[in-house]
Amino acid sequence: MTEDVRNIVLGLIAAGISASLGWLARTYLWKRRLRRKQAFFGLPDNSESLLVVNRDAGGPELTVKRHDVFALLELSALIKDCGAHAQVVAHDTAQQGFGERTEFCVGGPVSNRRMAAHMVSLLPGVRVNTDPEPGPDRGAFQIGSERYRLEPGVTEYVVLARLTAGQAKEARPVFLFCGQLPITNQAATRYLARHHERLARKHGNTSFVLLLKVVNSGAYGPDVVELVADVTRAAQTPLPAPAVQRTSHRAK
Repeated sequence: MTEDVRNIVLGLIAAGISASLGWLARTYLWKRRLRRKQAFFGLPDNSESLLVVNRDAGGPELTVKRHDVFALLELSALIKDCGAHAQVVAHDTAQQGFGERTEFCVGGPVSNRRMAAHMVSLLPGVRVNTDPEPGPDRGAFQIGSERYRLEPGVTEYVVLARLTAGQAKEARPVFLFCGQLPITNQAATRYLARHHERLARKHGNTSFVLLLKVVNSGAYGPDVVELVADVTRAAQTPLPAPAVQRTSHRAK
């Protein structure tokens, strides 16, 4: 074997080793990112999850509004990327506890009975004005001592939460997407899809509650979303009971 041939063979071997090491490194990093994503969402390989949809998506023919469809598509892509499976259920048929399967609950407490139950149990510091009569506080959020009013098409708010209810470490989380309007639910699912890695780095696999603001949805749709605040502590602290007005009765 001549010197030139030997150099060529050695070069090919070195290139092959480098390519193999590069492939192994990329595979390792990809698997590590996948495991972190699966841990954050509580979705190991071949696990089951629930997509709980509200009244508009749970009619007799399971007709789904446009923004609900987009929200479900965002979540379905996340679930598929984790190698898990999803079951879509209407809010009034999801009669089970939480912790066994990851749950994604979409919709406000008026149209989603499951969401209303979760808010009472898990978010006692959040109150949604469900008064059907028109008024400045219709649909407003109260979180702790702060109130967030709805301005349709201009400023709309949505609560995005990952909750484990203080259960065991292996318990699967519940994700809540509680918005003032349907488009805000879609905005929250898109925000989670885009920022789940950053959220996982910041919060780990613990509970958190974020208040998001959807800006000018009339022009930008669900794409322009701002983080207003991390309201975890306020949302999990029960609101004080409203003061009862006393009526004095004087003897005649």
